[in-house]
Amino acid sequence: MPDDAGQSIEAPSVRGRAKTTDQYSSWVNPQWARLLRLLEMDVEYERCEGVELRTRDGRTILDFLSGYCVHNVGHNHPHILAELENELERRGPAMLQSHIPERAGELAERLCALAGGEVTKAFFCSSGSEGVEAAIKFARVHTGRTGLLHADQAFHGLTCGALSLMGDGFWSRGFGSLLPDTQEVPFNDPVALERHLASKSYAMFIVEPVQGEGGIRLPREGYLKQARELCRRYGTLFVVDEVQTGFYRTGKFLASHHYGVDADMVVLAKALSGGLIPSGAVLMTDPIYRSVYGSLKRSIIHTSTFSENGMSMSAGLATLEVLAREKLGQRSLEMGEYLRTSLRNELADFEMVREIRGIGLFTGIEFGAPKQLSTRLSYEAFRRIHPAMFGQVLVRRLFGDHDVLTQICGNDFMVLKAAPPLIVSHSQIDHFVSAAKAVVKLAHSPSEFWTEALKLAGRVVQV
Repeated sequence: MPDDAGQSIEAPSVRGRAKTTDQYSSWVNPQWARLLRLLEMDVEYERCEGVELRTRDGRTILDFLSGYCVHNVGHNHPHILAELENELERRGPAMLQSHIPERAGELAERLCALAGGEVTKAFFCSSGSEGVEAAIKFARVHTGRTGLLHADQAFHGLTCGALSLMGDGFWSRGFGSLLPDTQEVPFNDPVALERHLASKSYAMFIVEPVQGEGGIRLPREGYLKQARELCRRYGTLFVVDEVQTGFYRTGKFLASHHYGVDADMVVLAKALSGGLIPSGAVLMTDPIYRSVYGSLKRSIIHTSTFSENGMSMSAGLATLEVLAREKLGQRSLEMGEYLRTSLRNELADFEMVREIRGIGLFTGIEFGAPKQLSTRLSYEAFRRIHPAMFGQVLVRRLFGDHDVLTQICGNDFMVLKAAPPLIVSHSQIDHFVSAAKAVVKLAHSPSEFWTEALKLAGRVVQV
């Protein structure tokens, strides 16, 4: 609107938005801000509820990423919000560090019961990465060994110990030496696993039952059972990373429950607290616990500042109540099948769609190089610019043209992830499938998709 001098001035909300964006770019992570601007995804979210993300400019965006499987119960679930408000209102001991947090005991008991097997103790922390770090320490002290085995294409976190369990150099390059005595083995290959386990030098084998960032890779029939049996045979702890796959994301409380295996340790985080409070947990057997906390003087040998705080524990208990009351495990199974069936029906005729796979509401759409020469030349040009370029254009189109938020997998840029909150409706899935079909159809045309993508590439100096 013009001022008295006829000059244009911005509304206060616009000025405030510009200021806070500039502050983030100046003081936090300018490259992240730059990437979001390039993808035209730097919108201002005003209210997030359930599956819907409402922006200040009036858009309603469907969340098919769930914060990388954080929002299993949906954004800002009213029951969890109410429990957190109650916790604040009662002004109880949030984190004295010198008391017994009763709610931590209650949450630990429920988690161990839901996980099943022989886990009887829980260590609470603030994230999945921190949980993996704890698992490394606990495995080493319990076994007296230092070696650590992990699968290829794994993603376990970005702290130094967790990075040591990931073979992709993209995540670790430039950070110097990581943990020694780590070894990568192929996922789904029990023969290669046994070859290393037979040395009896490995403290643990850590594996995601379904690999998330690896491209929603499912285990072959019997693989996890074989891996579990081999670990027992050679004295290595079998540890499952359920950070993305836990809390009914795949239809059962743990993805490993689909495959009939129980673990010596289970790492949980993300959806544990409804997406509202940082929280993680490592569930373990009693012998492992005794190896770590074996005496009074070792009672605090491993701890974390915010590990058992009242807000996180209340959020965790409330989240488990919502998951059970709303039967979100069964819903995840049913809606996941509906999603994949719909995608297969609608995308069957497109040559670049190689496979649609998943379990529960954890789905990947895998793409491959086109055969048509004109399209293939553009595709190969993008891969030379950056391997993720094709996938990011898909993500940008879904977001900008169809109001759908999702992302490609971090270790396989040719797989588009679809992981909405477990409360997603049929109509919301239908919208996603329709949007995916429109974008994939555009990608098979020789003009618009690739022309727009080339313009994007031209703006990228360094990604």
